[in-house]
Amino acid sequence: MLPVLLLLVATMLWGSSYIALKIAFAEYSPMWVIFLRMLIASICFLAMWKGLNKFKYKKGDWKLLLLMSLAEPCLYFIFEAMALQYTSAAQAGMITAVLPPIAAVLAYIFLQERMASTAKLGLGVAFGGLIWLSLAAEANEHALNPLLGNTLELIAMACSAVYCLCLKKLSTRYTPLVLTALQAFSGSIFFMPLAFSQGVPDFHPGPAMYAILFLGVCVTLGAYLLYNMAVAKMELSKATIFSNLTPVYAIGFAYLILDENLNSQQLMACGLILSGVVLGQARRKKESVTPAMPVCE
Repeated sequence: MLPVLLLLVATMLWGSSYIALKIAFAEYSPMWVIFLRMLIASICFLAMWKGLNKFKYKKGDWKLLLLMSLAEPCLYFIFEAMALQYTSAAQAGMITAVLPPIAAVLAYIFLQERMASTAKLGLGVAFGGLIWLSLAAEANEHALNPLLGNTLELIAMACSAVYCLCLKKLSTRYTPLVLTALQAFSGSIFFMPLAFSQGVPDFHPGPAMYAILFLGVCVTLGAYLLYNMAVAKMELSKATIFSNLTPVYAIGFAYLILDENLNSQQLMACGLILSGVVLGQARRKKESVTPAMPVCE
């Protein structure tokens, strides 16, 4: 039961990240929020220097390492930050459910991994639910332009899927700790000039700053460690199923903390998305399983 418990906590932390981002964005610019969470995570990873010191670069891997870092955290967080300016945390969290089928499609195209007919059908159902979710949304103080925001979040998921493919190739040569630390370091370097270009804000203790600390320590670092520990003790194909809990947690936290609500049509659309994801994973070939959760969420 220990791996199951670890996965439940990890997905809960990932689901809560959307609420923390909304809270932080209310006071600080997205670029500063992302830079600080990457910086905090980097400092935490430096405390694990003994594990990182085992890094041994393999000739020719710079292209994959660069693509992985560019896809996530760089482009992923840019599109997610833009998305949360226009859509609610609940809707953005729900869209994460389409990551596994998107990753499966990319693996089918670029890695020649088999994709069962049920996976293709599930992908279609999930995207149909995503379109329904966006069209049924009503603009309000939590979602100024749901269709635009959800589209940007979908692009972020595509970036995350690219990251998953790179991770799958690189994980045979590098430890997960090294790869995730590389993301945090590269994210700090990438977002630092973007943050300072917007001027230095007046930092002060409060909900927004606590949210940034939570994102850096508990989400970027903590959720990864729990997920990694769980995967080490169980099959990856079973572990990825738990990723479907992330949007459920996101919707629940958004309702309890941010007072966000989904209308009846959106709730039915959420059910359709989850049904499509479950259908797509039900009979997926073992050799085509792709990491379904971005480690550095």
